[in-house]
Amino acid sequence: MKIGVSAFAWTKDFTSSHLDLIPQMRAYGLDGFEIPMFDPAHLPAQAIRKAFEANDLECTVCAILPRNINPISPDASVRRKSLTHLIACVETTRELGANLLGGPLFAPIGYLPGHRRNQDEWNWAVECFQALGTALETHNINLAIEPVNRSETFFLNKAAEAQALCKDIGNPRVGVTIDTFHANIEEKSISGAIALLGASLKHVHLSENDRGLLGSGHIDFMGIVRSLLLNGYDGYLMIEGFGYSTDYPGSPGYLLADMTVSPEEIAIAGGSYVKNLLRYSC
Repeated sequence: MKIGVSAFAWTKDFTSSHLDLIPQMRAYGLDGFEIPMFDPAHLPAQAIRKAFEANDLECTVCAILPRNINPISPDASVRRKSLTHLIACVETTRELGANLLGGPLFAPIGYLPGHRRNQDEWNWAVECFQALGTALETHNINLAIEPVNRSETFFLNKAAEAQALCKDIGNPRVGVTIDTFHANIEEKSISGAIALLGASLKHVHLSENDRGLLGSGHIDFMGIVRSLLLNGYDGYLMIEGFGYSTDYPGSPGYLLADMTVSPEEIAIAGGSYVKNLLRYSC
């Protein structure tokens, strides 16, 4: 397994001004860096790719859908626009030099229409991701759909639901991301969810129960890593935590994080913690 950190620790809007973060990841002893994507047209993709290549670092992408992009909207024109947006996300992921695109790509975060998921919405999601298959194959991209907690979506909360969606989509390039922050809320057992997913698990976000420093909360990361090893998982353990810094007022952590924990600590202390987990789990 490889270890990386999400740029969400510093910013949700990655611009040219953040390019100097990329060489720091290699200095921190990490293998990869995850780039947030809201609007693919706003990412300086070529400059980001050159920085990754210059530092022998791997890139993964986590996409969050804008409010006007919704693959499960009852409005067919919105669904068509959503597919176009997702194709652009795939193309930009390839332009970045990455081969994994993850995130809650089925609906915008906070889309809560006041009813339980229905069959029409399920079918629309299946149709959308099936239609994305050609772009995934053309650009050699794997898709990792991320279930998130009930406060952020009604559509996919649990690994079993995400696995069922992937089964209906029927494309081996489409699998699941487990994020331990969300799974800590929704799963009876995170290790059990990992075992259930098997080969469908394509990406892992390691997040503490408060998005803070790994190991400072109550999530059983040792048990999770052991389950991943038993599952034969060999992808990324991507640290997704929030740090506080006055230098990055656009970061999620600027409003949410413990003010004594910096983005750099999320990466450095988190990376050291995960390396120790792997060392003592083998």
